Amino acid sequence: MALPRAIRRTNPMTLVLATLLALGFLVFIFSPSSNAAAISTAKRKFDSAAAHPLSPPTAPFQKAPSSLKGKRPPPPVVHYHMNNVTTTSDPVGNQENILILTPLARFYQGYWNNLLKLSYPHSLISIGFITPKTREGNTATAALQAAIAQTQNGPEDQRFASISILRQDFDPPISSQDEAERHKKENQKARRSAMSRARNSLLFTIMGPSTSWVLWLDADIVESPPSLIQDLTSHDKPVIVPNCFQRFKNDKGQWDIRPYDYNSWQDSQQAAELAAKLAPDDILMEGYADIATYRTLMARTADLSETRNQKEIVQLDGVGGTALLVKAEVHRDGAMFPPFAFYHLMETEGFAKMARRLGWSCWGLPNYFVYHYNE
Repeated sequence: MALPRAIRRTNPMTLVLATLLALGFLVFIFSPSSNAAAISTAKRKFDSAAAHPLSPPTAPFQKAPSSLKGKRPPPPVVHYHMNNVTTTSDPVGNQENILILTPLARFYQGYWNNLLKLSYPHSLISIGFITPKTREGNTATAALQAAIAQTQNGPEDQRFASISILRQDFDPPISSQDEAERHKKENQKARRSAMSRARNSLLFTIMGPSTSWVLWLDADIVESPPSLIQDLTSHDKPVIVPNCFQRFKNDKGQWDIRPYDYNSWQDSQQAAELAAKLAPDDILMEGYADIATYRTLMARTADLSETRNQKEIVQLDGVGGTALLVKAEVHRDGAMFPPFAFYHLMETEGFAKMARRLGWSCWGLPNYFVYHYNE
């Protein structure tokens, strides 16, 4: 049978090359990709990218392409299916987005190193900061931006999904951020009110509809396990807090540890009676000898042995904020940090009271430690 004229006129080498190209295309299509994980990560980043400048900043913004006539399409109507946002004990398997929020007045390299060491997939972590508009805040912001630039321009598996920095729109109540000045009793009400405002500004501005968990992490937490997020989420509690300790050298010149955060506690009858005698705007505080609340402080119940059960869990009435994990739906329900006396409580302790009034429970891990910077 005679060949068609078109084929007879074709150079045999052309036919060979066409056959090889066709085979190569089929192999590419049907063979398993060696970088499937990278492609999946890139697709997830694109799918979760903010659609327009008004989208929540917990995902990177990608500018919409211009049309051929130089006109951009109108901003889309964005639909968020909140029922699809899960908070489970297996956040990695369920691809749950974590938002880390940090009020930052000073930059500690140990804090940033801890973030980089987190074993939770960085592509699922967004971070938000708020810094004061002071000379010290300017220094902290500059150091923070340098660390961010190095990380976000580095290896892709170390990059975070998004990072936002807010600058406070109000003046701090105390000029110094030294530990001794921060913890003076006479400074507490004004300081904690300002901290509440900073936390609320950060929360209401940064948290987006895809956020599953919010991890409040103080900028002076310089030592925490790389598995911190997985360890806390594994308990699947609405609000959970580890114990915050501090390393120091004791009288023998040896390294030792001591409790730092006393704001995680179980309430007492004596505290209730004391609160009943206070003026409406007065607050109860822990860690001061002249305010005897007789509450059970989680910091005082820790097992310091090497064989301690780090998964032991207790229910709490008040929580500290040095490392505080909250299901995002708790915040969405309205639980925030009161900058005023709320049942004679303020900031994180007031948040715990508000969360419980909304029907959520608060929990603590007395034998699971994170460590605060020692000045």
